[in-house]
Amino acid sequence: MAYNIGKRMEGKVAIVTGGASGIGAETARLFAAHGAVVVACDVQDELGAGLVREIADAGGVAEYHHLDVTSEEAWIALVAETETKHGRVTTLGNIAGVSGRPPGMTVQASGVTTGVMIAEQTLENWNMIMAVNSTGVFLGTKTAIPAMQRAGGGSIINISSICGIVGSFANGAYHASKGAVRIFSKSAAIQYAKDQIRVNSIHPGFVDTPMARPGLLGNESGKARMDATPMGRFGKPLDIANGCLFLASDDSSWVTGSELVIDGGMTAN
Repeated sequence: MAYNIGKRMEGKVAIVTGGASGIGAETARLFAAHGAVVVACDVQDELGAGLVREIADAGGVAEYHHLDVTSEEAWIALVAETETKHGRVTTLGNIAGVSGRPPGMTVQASGVTTGVMIAEQTLENWNMIMAVNSTGVFLGTKTAIPAMQRAGGGSIINISSICGIVGSFANGAYHASKGAVRIFSKSAAIQYAKDQIRVNSIHPGFVDTPMARPGLLGNESGKARMDATPMGRFGKPLDIANGCLFLASDDSSWVTGSELVIDGGMTAN
């Protein structure tokens, strides 16, 4: 048996959505450090441009593209341009997501609610959450599959959440969107296993990212989440990026349709 020593993604071309900050940015950095050509996508253009400069300064190869993950036309153009420029698409990290808190809503100073209750959920907000968190994953997966078939296989990594496995105090739309990602990933994995396209979901626990931070730091919500995490700390973006690296690399060549839970033991309770 031959073992790979050193960089784990040489020769791979990876599209990473949500790549300008948080888990997406850390995943882009890690993929590039392991030899992949990284196409980082987001709507935060200034942060995205800074990220690719940082990767280039460290000796990696990356470029930034503005991408609205809810636009099929934008996805088609992105994948076509990537395949034309770099020869193939081997890896897709569907990491872009939204928390679902309506603009201006603050986390409660007392209590553990970090999102609206179902009876107060507007249809507009529900549709927005589902469009980004679920439809965006569908569109990315759908668009990348033909390119991966032409490349002889690939890996699709869809970020769900522990909220796609268990319920919590509020934010039912977010839970629904992440549950959809979990089961969609399994269906896609079964359909395209014959093409050597692997599809897996990752389920982060409470991770200190710009999106999640308002519900984690300096309030009762954060205390409740820390108390529910047996390892006694919130996750870091790198904790999740390391899981993405495993699923993107050939180390996971027989892993598809799986759920990788990275949560400090929270769902083991």
